[in-house]
Amino acid sequence: MEAQKVDMFILTSGKFFESYQINAIRERLITQEDSKWAMISTVQLKDPTISLIISILVGHFGVDRMIIGDVGLGIAKLLTCGGLGIWTIVDWFLIMGVTRQKNMEKIQPYLY
Repeated sequence: MEAQKVDMFILTSGKFFESYQINAIRERLITQEDSKWAMISTVQLKDPTISLIISILVGHFGVDRMIIGDVGLGIAKLLTCGGLGIWTIVDWFLIMGVTRQKNMEKIQPYLY
């Protein structure tokens, strides 16, 4: 792929991934064919900041986990009232990293 396209993707989507993953993503994208660009540019990534806000506001209902794709954990969190509040507080610190990891899992098939 063209370096300009890859750099633009990294600039616009960098906040959706962990900082240590950015270089690996860039290197893999540069080696990909141009035909994969349309698929990569249409991948719907979740914003970690939005996940944190949702976690703070309605995290005790498990909505934050359901939105990022952990439906089972979201239902468990709902049924336990956020693990009696403990799970909710722990998720305030973890949800951004989990969201970035889920984004990496979404884009991984296009990198190989």
